[in-house]
Amino acid sequence: MKLFILFVLATLTLHSCNGCYKRAAEKYGGNEVELREKRATWSTLDDMGYPEISDTIPSIILERYCYTASYNKITRQPNWVMWQLTDEHVLKKPKDFFNDYQEDPDLPIEIRSTLDDYASSDYDRGHMCPGGDCNWDYKGRDETYYLSNMCPQNPNLNRGDWKEIEMACRKWAKLYGCVYVVCGPLFLKSQVHEKIGKNEMPVPEAFFKVVLCVEPNQLKGIGFICRNTDGNKKKDFYVNTIRQVERITGYRFFPKLEDSIKNAVYDIDNINVW
Repeated sequence: MKLFILFVLATLTLHSCNGCYKRAAEKYGGNEVELREKRATWSTLDDMGYPEISDTIPSIILERYCYTASYNKITRQPNWVMWQLTDEHVLKKPKDFFNDYQEDPDLPIEIRSTLDDYASSDYDRGHMCPGGDCNWDYKGRDETYYLSNMCPQNPNLNRGDWKEIEMACRKWAKLYGCVYVVCGPLFLKSQVHEKIGKNEMPVPEAFFKVVLCVEPNQLKGIGFICRNTDGNKKKDFYVNTIRQVERITGYRFFPKLEDSIKNAVYDIDNINVW
């Protein structure tokens, strides 16, 4: 197993990013100095803190070029995916980039989701970190097409309202300079989950997304909960506060963020301030 993957057997733990660049140099080539200059996101994500989740949830931390994910070997989907999106990252798709959906080569075969799992279903392979947020690097964009970054998503949600929220995040990154995004699936405990494929992957009943801006004089946050169903509604229909999304998911977002900033942004539920 490659050193680039950190296994978290019992709980999701926060860790120093000092080793990220060494592991990245081993995986992607190049040297640590070059990667520090190009891929500052690891250190900035570490400054914010990865989401803290229950120690009963299986979690494998995957540090990618453009994002970090917590992968659940039981659901074969991410628990959460986190990334930093800057104005410099918001680029058009280069002509030589191709959408190549593939199983995650860094995960053992026995816990991967597969292309066959989706082939016979009515669900899209729904990106959590979208390829459009990683057009700034071809390696990073390629990794967004790993199935470990995807969940079974209703086509109308994936290609409609979810996509519109992704586009809004890019607009905010260009407007404010930088935003942090965390999203993932929601499995309602009160329901029997629909399952797809030979691996019987559970289908999420909903998805969450939280967006945070901590740029000077631009403190703001917002959360979204989207049911995994048909629908074409305005974005404010899905709006929640970050604190409400924490309550619904049971996760603790941005645990290293100062309490004063949390108090200023965690209860915002007005998308118009964005």
